[in-house]
Amino acid sequence: MKEEDLLLVIDMQNVYKKGGKWACLNTEGVADKINKIIDSGMQNVIFTRFIANEKNPIGVWANYNKKYQEVNHNQYANLMVDELKEQIKKYPLYTKEFYSSLTIPEVLQAAKKAKRVVITGVIAECCVLSTVFELIDQGIYTIYLTDGVSGLDRPKEEATELILSGLSPLHLQMMTVEEYINEK
Repeated sequence: MKEEDLLLVIDMQNVYKKGGKWACLNTEGVADKINKIIDSGMQNVIFTRFIANEKNPIGVWANYNKKYQEVNHNQYANLMVDELKEQIKKYPLYTKEFYSSLTIPEVLQAAKKAKRVVITGVIAECCVLSTVFELIDQGIYTIYLTDGVSGLDRPKEEATELILSGLSPLHLQMMTVEEYINEK
């Protein structure tokens, strides 16, 4: 079944690493887990990154841009983490300007073709959660890798997992990276 899955890697950018403006609890550890999944034989992989739309922001996004100008203009902060640079050479990387990765037409199309979408990346309580809800709304079964996603802190990660647990097993399944890799 794994050959029919899509691994969706959300926003693994430097701004979320230790020392970054929006440092998540375990971005570096998540990068290691993503490499482990891909190295286990995963073939269908897509990376996304969030880059604010500064030319034509709509509604609250204009306020976002004002508040976070220093991040928007920091080239290093917006680069993908070094731990994944070899993988990013092999698989597509798409840019989004909203939280959900499914706002990218190519990602939505790939997700609809997959048997399941396997979710990894950051930020659990923001872009990841938004993407998961959109996947479910599109009727796409989702695997949420609890140790393959990082939030700003453990309480936010736990809150995200609690919310998503109410949708399991009908709409999604929650498992660890090891459980996913060893799944029959």
